[in-house]
Amino acid sequence: MDPLKFASIDIGSNAIRFLLAYVFETDKGPFFRKGLLLRVPLRLGDDAFKLGRISIEKEKEMIDTMHAFKHLMSAQKIISYKAFATSAMRDAVNGPVIVDHIKNTTGIEIDIISGEKEANVISGEEIPAFIKAKDRILFVDVGGGSTEFTYHNKKKSVRESFNIGTIRYMTDAIDKQEWKRLKNWLTEHELVGSGIPILGSGGNINKIYKLKRRRNSDLHITTESLRSFYDQMKSISYTDRITQFNLNPDRADVIIPACEIFLSIIDRTDTTKIYVPKIGLSDGIVRSLYADYLNSK
Repeated sequence: MDPLKFASIDIGSNAIRFLLAYVFETDKGPFFRKGLLLRVPLRLGDDAFKLGRISIEKEKEMIDTMHAFKHLMSAQKIISYKAFATSAMRDAVNGPVIVDHIKNTTGIEIDIISGEKEANVISGEEIPAFIKAKDRILFVDVGGGSTEFTYHNKKKSVRESFNIGTIRYMTDAIDKQEWKRLKNWLTEHELVGSGIPILGSGGNINKIYKLKRRRNSDLHITTESLRSFYDQMKSISYTDRITQFNLNPDRADVIIPACEIFLSIIDRTDTTKIYVPKIGLSDGIVRSLYADYLNSK
């Protein structure tokens, strides 16, 4: 049976990700497989968080990138796609104008989504059964411009987005009130000192997990391992992070603030394990596309 093909475009603050995914419909249910994953490091957050707008140069790069994605989707004959833009485009005053320009020049429609919707799409992604069976768990997605939280317990799911991200961190654009709001949110939901397991997502924690897991069967890293990795990264140069750990140039700098954000959350919650099932916004978008496809039949 030929697979169904869907595409997702995640326009983040550090990079734009394109995912071509296959869905195989089987007797046991749908089977999702990544076919092609492209990552284009445009760093929209550098403009959005420093200037409050996306520059003409960055807009041109976005348009060129969308043209390339349009050709790929046409060549692969996908069923449907969705393009979501997150924190940088939310902050940029000219974000809606750029969305219109891209639609007019490439035909690609982009939806600038709220932080709550971003958290909802990410946490709706399929996760291993043993994690899902836990009494409670805290999803934490650390991005370039924002960090999304989803707290699951047996009775409810609560979501919140905070303007705390790696690019904001490096550009000194995090309001101190956001850290206070985050702490208050953890306190409100009785998560301070709770030891709640964290399910981490985002490019940085995925990379750390790949480098630091002890066995191929592990689905988690310990907080002690994360701390030692952070100390190691801080002790070496930017160039050494690239050459010794095979990090992309746009990963080698943001990985330190990503560690600091995760560790600040760990320090408040007393978490000992971070589960990393390697899910993200792009994966959640594909599942929503497949759900739409089924509803349209």
